[in-house]
Amino acid sequence: MTSFWSWYITLLTLGSLVALLWLIFATRKSEQSKGITDQTMGHSFDGIEEYDNPLPRWWFLLFVGTIVFGAVYLALYPGLGNWKGILPGYENGWTSVGQWEREMQRADQQYGPIFAKYAAMPLEEVAQDEQALKMGSRMFATYCSICHGSDAKGSMGFPNLADSDWRWGGDAETIKASILHGRTGVMPAWGAVIGEDGVKNVAAYVRQELAGLKLPEGTQVDLEAGKQAFATTCVACHGPEGKGMAMLGAPDLTHPAGWIYGTSLAQLQQTIRHGRTGVMPAQESYLGNDKVHLLAAYVYSLSKQAQVASK
Repeated sequence: MTSFWSWYITLLTLGSLVALLWLIFATRKSEQSKGITDQTMGHSFDGIEEYDNPLPRWWFLLFVGTIVFGAVYLALYPGLGNWKGILPGYENGWTSVGQWEREMQRADQQYGPIFAKYAAMPLEEVAQDEQALKMGSRMFATYCSICHGSDAKGSMGFPNLADSDWRWGGDAETIKASILHGRTGVMPAWGAVIGEDGVKNVAAYVRQELAGLKLPEGTQVDLEAGKQAFATTCVACHGPEGKGMAMLGAPDLTHPAGWIYGTSLAQLQQTIRHGRTGVMPAQESYLGNDKVHLLAAYVYSLSKQAQVASK
């Protein structure tokens, strides 16, 4: 900001405060000269008349207090042109970014050693530590629940992290790698390649023959043609038996519980026809290795609990 505009804003702001202070004192003096009276202002609202009396003292002091507060605030914080404020600890002036950095620095000093302790432990061991799981649970609620849900069971387009179906692998280190570096899964659109009949046939084959789900009554499809189309276009990612491929993030088509875009025939057709693109954002630059280590251990523990419960 140029010096002209800095001085313009400063003088305009301070001048307004001084003018307001003069106004309330001048008005107060004028009102007090009248004393207490029964004279009204001459208007009525719903039968209620307003007396022409001075403001109560506490009300007047509130007005003065707001102006004093404003003056103190403008002295401590930026607000008068290029003035940076004199708030202790902010030599370059207070900013929201600077405040956040100071709070993060204090938090790192307080909690950093705790995260470092767990980061030095194997993930499987951290996943059995009660205190670590409580910390991981709070981190999950803060950073992950918006997509995967507070119960980690996911929603449309976001995988369930509390079961044993994993697209990229469910071992502890792979889970950590997914959180650290993110994942991008792409299902190509096949509608223009295999045609509408091909889409319907493949969807029906996957749902009935691979997943073991019954087709809606009256469905007219060619399952054999769907099998052939699958062998031609789908095996490269999902494998000849539809078991998927973790390296590519291709889901296991024999486990409909892992189908994050729905299991109905119409939803399968939509996926095959138009494709899907899913992105898991990388958290390394945001959370750092130590926090991700703790978070991965918590997610890993959810999967282990699901495996135990299913036995």
